[in-house]
Amino acid sequence: MNDEMTASDGVTPNDESSTGDRLTTGDGLTTGDGLTTRDGLGTTPPLSEFTTMRVGGVPQALIAPADTDALVAAAREVWASGEDWLLLGGGSNTVASDEGFDGTVIRVVTRGVERLDAPEGRVRLRVQAGEPWDDVVALTVRNGWSGVEALSGIPGSTGAAPVQNIGAYGQELESALLGVDFLDAGTGEVRRLSRADLELGYRTSILKRGLLGVVLTVDLELADNSVPGGVGAPLSAPVAYAQLAESLGVPLGSRVPVAELRRAVLALRASKGMVLDPADPDSVSAGSFFTNPIVSESFARSLPANAPRWPVTPPEPDVVIGLPAGGVHPLDIPPLADGPYDVKLSAAWLIENAGIRRGFSLPGSGAAISSKHTLAIVNRGHATAADIGQLASFIQARVQAEFGVLLRPEPVLVGLTL
Repeated sequence: MNDEMTASDGVTPNDESSTGDRLTTGDGLTTGDGLTTRDGLGTTPPLSEFTTMRVGGVPQALIAPADTDALVAAAREVWASGEDWLLLGGGSNTVASDEGFDGTVIRVVTRGVERLDAPEGRVRLRVQAGEPWDDVVALTVRNGWSGVEALSGIPGSTGAAPVQNIGAYGQELESALLGVDFLDAGTGEVRRLSRADLELGYRTSILKRGLLGVVLTVDLELADNSVPGGVGAPLSAPVAYAQLAESLGVPLGSRVPVAELRRAVLALRASKGMVLDPADPDSVSAGSFFTNPIVSESFARSLPANAPRWPVTPPEPDVVIGLPAGGVHPLDIPPLADGPYDVKLSAAWLIENAGIRRGFSLPGSGAAISSKHTLAIVNRGHATAADIGQLASFIQARVQAEFGVLLRPEPVLVGLTL
């Protein structure tokens, strides 16, 4: 186990005991100490500097408290002022307007991972909200712990993960999540929200549906698959997605070395421009711009027979669908039984079959559809937020006209309306 970590004492409202172990995730500590400036003269930088889409104007103020105590105090002060506020983590799921934000942006940059006491064969971690999510996944893989390895490569902060209930390639955060410590904007108090309290669903939670506040820490429980004495390789959770199983060359349900599964997921995501990479212009995006629509079984039967669809009762984990030339893997599409129940459609398929291809761009726009993945809108280097919004609205209109389905944006839109 690693023996070094950066962690604040923070606010820990529950009484769960801790081993005191500190675990190192990334390359160092990213903190702030009040107003973030670009040139030391009090200039507030634009939101484009803190979002993966690289658009967004200058906010009225931007703060980045260095630890949990400072974050709690700063948030309470902002809320008491009555001014507008915006919470910003890794910026991978935010598209902000060119006019900026008329209020205070609170950047969550708190760092630290602590190992808690856990039942035999299990590992429990308390992760500060500002930890980059993929650093946390990498940490678990290095230590031979399984449960979130298929969520490798998802950008953004750990605190944002339960808001969206992130999921991909057969795993969802919900399966590993114990709960969060949450600063409630309504009461100003720190409280514990369990997994059940969060009311998690497909790309949603009570936090996304209107409970305002700040996630301070996230507690995870994983399987400890490390091998005593270092003999053999720690194994992953069972592979639960056909496209991933095929890339690994194993049957569905197999367990493979956890590091091997992480490498396969990162390769799949990179092939779709879904791993942040300075050398890949298709990664200058907010990831999947639209969620896969959930419709009734009866409506799904009205679509073309080759439209991918998955029953979602119970809900199925999400996955980024690249729609290769051969189509979606047939094993990933179960046959529809007689209803009634809900069905998840492929937003990527709807977009492509509405006549919008990879690389498509409106005339004169700096925004385009990714050349690798139809669900991503990318900034080609000179896009404005208005360009992003215009292209997204065009896509919505085409899909609705062709199939009667209104696509819903997945990113948080700040000052933009579709």
